Amino acid sequence: MTPLDALADDLLEILVVPSFTRVGYRIRRRLFDWDPVDTWSMAGRTVVITGPTSGLGREVAGSLARMGADLVLVGRDEAKLAGTAGALRAGGAGRVDTVVADMASLASVRAAGDRILALTSRIDVVIDNAGGMFPTREVSEDGMERSFATMVAGPFVLLGRILPRLQATPGARIVAVTSGGMYTQRLPLDDLGFEQGTYDGPRAYARAKRAQVALLREWARRLAAVGSDVRANAMHPGWADTPGLEAALPGFRSVVGGQLRTAAEGSDTMLWLAVAPDATMTGRLFLDRRPRPFDRLPSTRLSAADRRALWDRLVGMTGEPDPLPA
Repeated sequence: MTPLDALADDLLEILVVPSFTRVGYRIRRRLFDWDPVDTWSMAGRTVVITGPTSGLGREVAGSLARMGADLVLVGRDEAKLAGTAGALRAGGAGRVDTVVADMASLASVRAAGDRILALTSRIDVVIDNAGGMFPTREVSEDGMERSFATMVAGPFVLLGRILPRLQATPGARIVAVTSGGMYTQRLPLDDLGFEQGTYDGPRAYARAKRAQVALLREWARRLAAVGSDVRANAMHPGWADTPGLEAALPGFRSVVGGQLRTAAEGSDTMLWLAVAPDATMTGRLFLDRRPRPFDRLPSTRLSAADRRALWDRLVGMTGEPDPLPA
């Protein structure tokens, strides 16, 4: 990479709009001469994917199957899971297991964790991709706002349950799929359930994604502190044309239109973080295979103390043993 290449990349990032669209992806792919994802083999490795039945999750599941990975697909719709697994097997995939779980339900997530441990003796990669945007404020069976429950509390419990298997697998990786929308929101630690003010679905989603990334950084710090080689990183896909985007933000989709990334373009960095030998960093946020800042606005920044406090809040809210005491 030359200084001019890095400058062009930084300029794209500052401008935001070209960076997040397919323009940014295609310019960077040429600038940095990326190895195509099918360069890498995942034979003999096991990947757990949440939210695998549509959009980016479905795209990455198909790519990993072609690379030879054994897959554990985790989703809440049994019929969609079965259909996805059947299509992957018909396309030549090896072992594909399914686990039905609602990430907003702690009981369901606990059962899913136990089921995953029973299915496989190794976990090489966990891709935390499940998400949801809700137009009105909903409360889970555990008393949590549903966006937060689905994208923060549920994944926290799942990772805690399967952590020993991850740590026992050499070079294991955690990849959290976030959203560039998190840059726009601060995370009020005294209102994780969005009980104050007027509820707004996109804002609740962005807050949950900010919490997700803050916890990811804390996972990486605590894993390193105990000498674990598990790498934990977040990525955001830019603006990708997925069924979730179409359903949740149809106005945005109609404005951005043909500049939206394809699912393959949006999922490229997810795959790179999951499998590439040169993806060696931990505790970072990536877009298009390069680390990016965690914050764009000083008012949204979470300190190290804030991240530790958020972790402790999750331990208390979920009732789980602390998976990695500080």
